[in-house]
Amino acid sequence: MKRHIIEALKTAPKLPGIYIMKDSRGGILYIGKAKSLNARVRSYFQKSRHMPARTRIFTDKVRDIKFLTTRTEAEALILESNFIKKHQPRYNVLLKDDKHYPYLRLTTQEQFPRLEVVRRIKKDGSTYFGPYTMVKEIRETIRLIYKIFPLRQSKDRLDGSNIRRPCLNYQMGRCLAPCAGYPTKEEYDRIVRDVILFLKGKNHELMESLEKKMKLASGQLRYEEAGIYRD
Repeated sequence: MKRHIIEALKTAPKLPGIYIMKDSRGGILYIGKAKSLNARVRSYFQKSRHMPARTRIFTDKVRDIKFLTTRTEAEALILESNFIKKHQPRYNVLLKDDKHYPYLRLTTQEQFPRLEVVRRIKKDGSTYFGPYTMVKEIRETIRLIYKIFPLRQSKDRLDGSNIRRPCLNYQMGRCLAPCAGYPTKEEYDRIVRDVILFLKGKNHELMESLEKKMKLASGQLRYEEAGIYRD
């Protein structure tokens, strides 16, 4: 193993995040994500006859590796996607044909937007995020979003004419029940803005937004709601 690789591996955290492999000129060759950055990056430089030829080609060109840690694998997935779209590394699989990879679509053209996984970007007024490398991981991200944000999960188009009783998600505090006509458009839009901040990786702005909502809810004696924002 080359000395510069050994030195880079010494700094590799045993944490989730993304790794950025660079060539001798500082150009980005490849960006990836991992549950453990240390274990994932080491796997590239361990001799194995099972390693794909294209992987051996770009690892031979690596002269430096940078690491950005995240709190969770879901955050690493989002950060990886954003960095790949921004820097377009030469050896990323996404560059070859990203039409086969899934996107997250937030239906912002609807009165009460919802999330869904799609394979194509359409000019339909929705907001798209991705592409992502694995459907399994994108579904984990959706589950995390539903756990944090009370975004509706039903696939129905809501226009105010089909009011019905709220579902179990409302009873569990995981939905504002727009199907029952409970939240105003402004109240729901605030949730949507926070989801967008999360998917764009703007966690600092998101935390500021949640703190403001927690203080507002506490000031109005809505302690259960304040607890949700705090958690």
